Amino acid sequence: MCTPEETSLLQVEETFLALLGRINTLVFQPLLLAEEPSNVKDQECLRLLLQLSEQYQHLWDLTQVSLRTLRQRLNSPATIGLHTLHLLHSSDLFLDAYRQYFVIYTSCVAVQTFQKATRKKSEFWRSQRKALKQFLTNVTLETSGAAGLPHVLCQPLTDHVQQYVLILLRLGDAVGEHHSARELAIQAADRFVTLQSFIRRALDEASATQALWEMLGSRLGDALCTADRRLLLDSQEVPAVASPVRADRVLLFNDVLVLLQGHSFQTFDLKLVWVDGRHNKKQMSNRYGFHVITPEEEFSLSAKDAQGKACWLSKVSQAICQALRGKRDIPVLEQDQDQEGAEPPASRCCLYTFRTEDRLRLATYDGSWFWGKPHGKGTLKWPDGRNHVGDFHQGLEHGFGIHLVPHGAEDKYNCYKCHWREGQMQGYGICEYANESVYKGYFRDNMRQGFGVLESSPQAPQPFKFIGHWDRDKKDGYGVLEDKDRGERYIGMWQADHRHGQGIVVTQSGICYQRTFHVDKMVGPGILLLEDDSLYEGSFTRDLAYTGKGKITFPNGYFLKASFSTGVGKGFHTQGVLETTAHPLDPMHTCKRQLGLEAFPVESRWQGIYQQFREFIHSNCPEDAQEAFLGFHVQTAKELRKSQEYLFCDRSNPDEVSAKIKDVLAELPTHQDPESLQLYLQKALKSSAHPLGKLVKLLTLAFQATYSGFGANKHLLGLAQEEVKHHAQEIWAFYQGLLRVALERQGQIQEEREDTSESHPEAYRLVLPIILPCFYPELFMLYMLYHEKEDNLYSQGIADLSLFPDTKLLECLDVQRHLWPLKDLTLTTNQRYSLVRDKCFLSATECLQKIITTVDPREKLEMLEKTYVEIENTVSRVLEREHKLPMDDLLPLLIYVVSRARIQHLGAEIHLIRDMMDPIHRGGLYDFLLTALESCYEHIQKEDMRLHRLAGVHNQKALW
Repeated sequence: MCTPEETSLLQVEETFLALLGRINTLVFQPLLLAEEPSNVKDQECLRLLLQLSEQYQHLWDLTQVSLRTLRQRLNSPATIGLHTLHLLHSSDLFLDAYRQYFVIYTSCVAVQTFQKATRKKSEFWRSQRKALKQFLTNVTLETSGAAGLPHVLCQPLTDHVQQYVLILLRLGDAVGEHHSARELAIQAADRFVTLQSFIRRALDEASATQALWEMLGSRLGDALCTADRRLLLDSQEVPAVASPVRADRVLLFNDVLVLLQGHSFQTFDLKLVWVDGRHNKKQMSNRYGFHVITPEEEFSLSAKDAQGKACWLSKVSQAICQALRGKRDIPVLEQDQDQEGAEPPASRCCLYTFRTEDRLRLATYDGSWFWGKPHGKGTLKWPDGRNHVGDFHQGLEHGFGIHLVPHGAEDKYNCYKCHWREGQMQGYGICEYANESVYKGYFRDNMRQGFGVLESSPQAPQPFKFIGHWDRDKKDGYGVLEDKDRGERYIGMWQADHRHGQGIVVTQSGICYQRTFHVDKMVGPGILLLEDDSLYEGSFTRDLAYTGKGKITFPNGYFLKASFSTGVGKGFHTQGVLETTAHPLDPMHTCKRQLGLEAFPVESRWQGIYQQFREFIHSNCPEDAQEAFLGFHVQTAKELRKSQEYLFCDRSNPDEVSAKIKDVLAELPTHQDPESLQLYLQKALKSSAHPLGKLVKLLTLAFQATYSGFGANKHLLGLAQEEVKHHAQEIWAFYQGLLRVALERQGQIQEEREDTSESHPEAYRLVLPIILPCFYPELFMLYMLYHEKEDNLYSQGIADLSLFPDTKLLECLDVQRHLWPLKDLTLTTNQRYSLVRDKCFLSATECLQKIITTVDPREKLEMLEKTYVEIENTVSRVLEREHKLPMDDLLPLLIYVVSRARIQHLGAEIHLIRDMMDPIHRGGLYDFLLTALESCYEHIQKEDMRLHRLAGVHNQKALW
């Protein structure tokens, strides 16, 4: 059965729908048929009227749907339940439609849209006075019908909302407590009651705002008036004084706070206004005041009493919250009371253009704010084209950021992808310059500082690459410059962007020289090493022309002491004494002379790299400096990640070692025993996410830039060898530093080392084997070049010995016959012992060949030891008893195994092992075996032995 209230609701909806139709005909159609507006104000009036008409039509449509569901319910009460009424199950749609309508309506009232729209047709609207009066109650239209338009478009709708409330309450009582639709009816009634409160408040604010615009006059009114702006509080009603700024009047609107002073004013966007109601004697002398913070100004608002302060503080806070939610996005009405007491959030995201005269003048910031300062992620743009995207802290660039600076008149920029600290570039970054050169390295105070790499574009007129130390944006200290145009590489000292001090130059043709430089010019005598192993000591030009007094030492031992000169049209001129008496030459002084060892002490090289790590450890590894130090950025913001390169960071295995320094320090003390520590160091040193791995990566980069390509010169082997061993010691020292910080964070004290010497055995035992593969290609190439002559003689000897069958070679090497492993030889029908090759001591040969499969000196020595064991095992098997070989027997057998192993560049292998082996093995078994191997290597090179073997090849006799 249907209730009488449903019938009443049906009648109300029918009456209201008919009323809406008549209002549309008498009001909206004439209003919208006005002439095309000719100025901005009239265009704004027409826009508001169109929006109002559109929302009015929406209300009309909703009422029609409500009426249709009512009729369906009354026609079939048995099958269609009360809850199907559109007004009950979709009451939120009605509330939203009414709210939006009155938002637009009050905008029209505030800016006097109806008066402006009817001004040109005043006679028409005067004639409509009687027709309009039929829609109104308790309203007298004394003069013009136009004055009644605001009431016609408001009163019927507010009356209808009141009818909804009364009927829904009666409907809830009529259906009884246990009816399923009762709760829907009561809830809808409560919502419409809240809607009434919202409408009354909106109408009051609009009326007060309209009155204010009229009182302020046209100049201030036109400057401040907008359709959406509402007056919330006026200091003339609730007294308040602003200080230290001067203001005659304070006005609070729903979007801005305005300070009036005479005919001028200041506006503050509420989205960027923060209020602090806590009393602070330093900031406020009046205890009834509160602090107001904006991006560019801070001031206090003081009331007369506590009630006035509470009113202003509450209203401002509510207005800020409303502004942050958005003027057009009206909150759910049930939440209004909860939100009235809410405090505005300290963190916000807004756009603002600065006006002051400091560095941010006219710059626009779009991003996160905190208490009046850019704080968090944001974008800062200047009118001159500068642009910064990244992290901010207390108003300054802080953290990772990308900074664009326009360069010249062309559409080119310097792009800085860097870490910032307190508004300045600090830490690792990448700069892509407008001339297409790229800098990758560290910054401090907006300047290149510390280690860095600057490389020009390959298409540059004079392409180059510099890697080394920078000081205050200039090359300074130890560094390497590759001049690709001249085909040479400079290794040495710099000062203020000039070559200054000792330096080595390596050319693409293999020439190498060491000179003293003064502001890019060579001064004093130098050493020039030519590709044919000639040595010149004296003065020469950059084009390698000899000048002044000098001495040339030739490879055959001759030398020339003379004065050299050149001149235009005169050619090359020399006058001196040529000594043709061959003197024995010291290879270490000529063909194997090493440059730079005294000029560049190993501990003074690459301080730009080490210094960053020392500072990080000495500052106890702060987490906020980790990104700037390691040179990569861990961030979840997709827009920053897309525009950011992974700065020097290989993140292919991110799970192996934690990227957070706090996790690194927490894990370090758990790896104290040697085996666990070795496994940990293997992972850490191979991961750029770990500080030690980052250090290895930078050192490798510097090593390759110095000794790869045409920097591979045998005269630089000493420098390279020193660097690798020194790097291992420094890495171990940095590990100890990290461990100290980790233990201190856990309240522990690091144990003092008994051995206080500067040498670190752990560096050779634990670190060097792990890092050596990073430097091995360039390092081994230097060893190969250094021992090239010896290795060529050795290779020729190996080629000669390979002509011998096994038994003939054993005989030539004076190996005693009872030690020959003939039992290991399996002959076919047509074979003889005298023709078998590469079968004797095969297991020992295969062991020795494995020496080239690893770069670890210890593993190479282990392979050598296994070779020795295999030789002894083979002899013991032949003799059918355990047998220890004396040196006289071991050396010939080892020569045989070496000749059959045919290891290329054995001299380079031997000397690399000896130079890089753990000092603990010196004087032990490994040292003995390496010495024996070296003796075999030298024995194979000997000229008289090779002639002896060649003679034997022509006079072979069968042994059996």
